Amino acid sequence: MSSIHEFATWEPLLRLIRAANAERLAAPGGYVAGQITQGSWSVPIRRPSPPPGQAAQFDEDEYYAVQRLQGALADADSHAISFVAEISPGGTTVLHLLGPGPAVEPGIGAPYPGALILVEDSVAEPWRRLPQPVPGARPALSADPVALERTLRERIPDAVGATEAEIAAAEARLGVALPDELKALYRVTRARWEDWGEDYEAADLVFEAVGCDLFPLDELFIADASTRDCDWRFAANVAVVTRPDAAVQDLVGSPGWIVFGGDGGGDLYAVDLTPGPHGHTGQIITLSRSAHTDADLVADSLTDLVLNRHSQESDDESSDDESGDESGGRREGESPVVARVGSGGLDSVQAAAHPELEVLHISVWGREPVSLAPVTGLPRLRTLTVYPGSLADPLEIAELTGLEFLELAPEDWRVLLDAGAVPRSLLAASIEIHGDRHPLPVVALANELLALWGRPPITRTVLDGRLGPVT
Repeated sequence: MSSIHEFATWEPLLRLIRAANAERLAAPGGYVAGQITQGSWSVPIRRPSPPPGQAAQFDEDEYYAVQRLQGALADADSHAISFVAEISPGGTTVLHLLGPGPAVEPGIGAPYPGALILVEDSVAEPWRRLPQPVPGARPALSADPVALERTLRERIPDAVGATEAEIAAAEARLGVALPDELKALYRVTRARWEDWGEDYEAADLVFEAVGCDLFPLDELFIADASTRDCDWRFAANVAVVTRPDAAVQDLVGSPGWIVFGGDGGGDLYAVDLTPGPHGHTGQIITLSRSAHTDADLVADSLTDLVLNRHSQESDDESSDDESGDESGGRREGESPVVARVGSGGLDSVQAAAHPELEVLHISVWGREPVSLAPVTGLPRLRTLTVYPGSLADPLEIAELTGLEFLELAPEDWRVLLDAGAVPRSLLAASIEIHGDRHPLPVVALANELLALWGRPPITRTVLDGRLGPVT
């Protein structure tokens, strides 16, 4: 077994935790819990607030105790581990180690499990969404491969261009024919460092000529949905809606988005071969590193980008996209696709009921619980998240036969499990935790859900040890 499962590996951190939580641990049923990942940690140790104007100082003992555990995680080739510790005043310790396993996403800064992946390799619906065909879509009038190539040769006359064989190899690797403008670009320069001889000025010249950091021909890639990874719990709440007047389809990714460069800060430039209803084949879009969906139009064509004559249509579309709203400019609570009942959203489930509804959040804390009857039978409802105590009858969930993702409080999951009414359409699930809940019953509940789909459980290793009395 890895040293991560040895009591001695945990002992330095446990001593610090005991010193910081003596009163809590001494109470009947007292425990502390936390999580260690290879890149961060969340442990129940309070740190003094720094004086105004000064940065927070980390505790060296805590840092080295955690570093020891992170090293053990790395040796075990494990990303994260959660723990629950029960420590008596005399130092007798029971340490529960919880490994998420392949069917559970790590929780975020908490000992509770993240999303439960009930169907292996499943992804949320927006990640399965393919672009819609747009009959009649064609390149913009500004697209001019000949003028593009001529301009680039004038700007970077000493560049080494790709051969036709190299272009054909790139097409075979990608499984898609490169548009004429992109071929013209790479015929002028294949953007390889070895061609520049580590000459940064030559690289800067290409950047200035093209308008972005150009990727080498053999590093072109397709920005399909798999390139935008997102935890299930967040992905399930995403909705993608392409407006009738959109130049770019609202998608997670597309087999027609060919990434050829970047801005140096993580955003990507791509040629769009699957434009929206008002777009052009071969238009240039950017994919933000901070977003999981959508792309922004920056030029009607690669020629436009290089010659720096962006169309008015591009500017208008970019302005429209600034709303960042999947509901076409309406607030989330008013969207027919994503609706929130309570907590500043809609007043009732009836108000949320719409044939296009995909994602429904219910949080009626402090009000009368609600019925799900108004949304029963809606054809596209796939995600339901419910704040504890919001449902009059949790068993109504069984009537929502198209659900892919469900997030409920432990008590509501218990009702469904005891009645054998957990929807079998689910691909993933989550247990909503509010307040301070003992992690072990939550883990047991998660394992019940995983067992219904025959998925690997959250592992639990119990270590007994003794820290000795407090000195």
